[in-house]
Amino acid sequence: MVYPFGGHHIQKFYWGTKETLLPVYTSLKKAVSKHLDVDVVIKAIALIAEGVPEFHAREILWKANGKGVLITGPTAVGGRVGDSGGMMENIIASKLYRPGSVCYVSKSGGMSNKLNNILSIVTNSTNEGIAIGGDRYPGTTFINHLLRYEADPECNMLILLGEVGGIEEYRVIEAVKSGKIKKPIVAWTIVWPTRDRRWEEQGDEGFVVPDSFEELFRALKETYEDLVRGGTIVPKKELSLLLSLWTTNGQELLYAGIKILEVFREHIGLGLPPWATKFVEMVLILTADHCPNVSGAMNTIDLISSLTSGLLTIGSQFSGALDEAASMFSNARDTGLTPREFVDQARKQNKLISGIGHKIKSVNNPDLRMLVKEYVRKNFPSHSLLDYALAVEKGTTAKRDTLILNVDACIAVYSVDLLCDSGAFTPEEADEYIRIGTLNGLFVLGRSIGFIGHHLDQKRLRAPLYRHPADDIFITMADVG
Repeated sequence: MVYPFGGHHIQKFYWGTKETLLPVYTSLKKAVSKHLDVDVVIKAIALIAEGVPEFHAREILWKANGKGVLITGPTAVGGRVGDSGGMMENIIASKLYRPGSVCYVSKSGGMSNKLNNILSIVTNSTNEGIAIGGDRYPGTTFINHLLRYEADPECNMLILLGEVGGIEEYRVIEAVKSGKIKKPIVAWTIVWPTRDRRWEEQGDEGFVVPDSFEELFRALKETYEDLVRGGTIVPKKELSLLLSLWTTNGQELLYAGIKILEVFREHIGLGLPPWATKFVEMVLILTADHCPNVSGAMNTIDLISSLTSGLLTIGSQFSGALDEAASMFSNARDTGLTPREFVDQARKQNKLISGIGHKIKSVNNPDLRMLVKEYVRKNFPSHSLLDYALAVEKGTTAKRDTLILNVDACIAVYSVDLLCDSGAFTPEEADEYIRIGTLNGLFVLGRSIGFIGHHLDQKRLRAPLYRHPADDIFITMADVG
């Protein structure tokens, strides 16, 4: 890595699920001299720095032209949008995970994400997008990239987003008139309320120019559909399934991009610290709980039927309250409510606190499965939400001794402490995993083991199909007379 500001040092980085050390140098020349076996060929450079002096910008441009290097910027946001499309959610939403048929060049970097989103709606999405920046002496201009797009067989439709002022648009107009650019160009000048007069003067020859920014959607959609009808663009089949966890494509199964043999060989496991991995194992053991009394264990016909019918009973009233409990306790703590205020607020709203209360267990008859909290206190680097939940429990059990933290609540707060404090997840990732149902998924995984065990136990004992005793059923009917 080359980083001019920190001096020569060794920096730790993540490589997949493992850590590695990379040497960091203050100049490319120094890096090359230390690693002579590296083949260094730089074909393009993106300058994202702002405030580059004009003299330096012209000097960079002169040297780059002499060496045949493509410069984007200064003050650019990057090159191919697949590399600079933001977070994974944005890349998927804008369909940047596979190339489309549309290429654009824009002066505005901020408009790039907006345009990516528009193109994902009205076309088959972006193939390549460049934001060249708004400097007086840019490394590349509209014509440089539009000529590249013209020569690219994967690019069938061009977009130019300009700004008020400048003459670079005229060079594009000349290229269209001379026949150097034959592909259709949708052109718009940013912050201009109506059509740019430069396009008006040319009579829109070779260009599609919307009357306003609001009309840009329509112009892009109609131009794309014309190319599809003419056979220039053959729309690609939309992917039915997006995966990021595993794949069987190729010679070897991959988990999160890591070959399965490497997972075994390097003992990667869950990719969490040992104390966190041990906790997940304990949760699976706790949640298996396949006693025959609960509603999920009442149906036993064959293995699959037993498992699926049992899983269908899981919900907020039976064991599936981990996500809701995690959300309620976290929100109360994070909004500054004291445990007492949290309990009083729920009482005033006539609202049950998810994860509080057990039908059998109480303060005087504790659930021994809750001994996991001692493991959490001893091994977790932090357990702030557990401490908060225990303070809430003191308030609820003062009203009734069965209003204890049940398994759902305990596993929920343990898991939140793990997600937030293990160092394996960013705060954003932790919030997302809670929001999308990861904690309930962990419970379902463990309880599936229990349902399967219950089914196998019934088969081993040759037990008949369950039939509820008639004397345990009370039937009431209205007087039909």
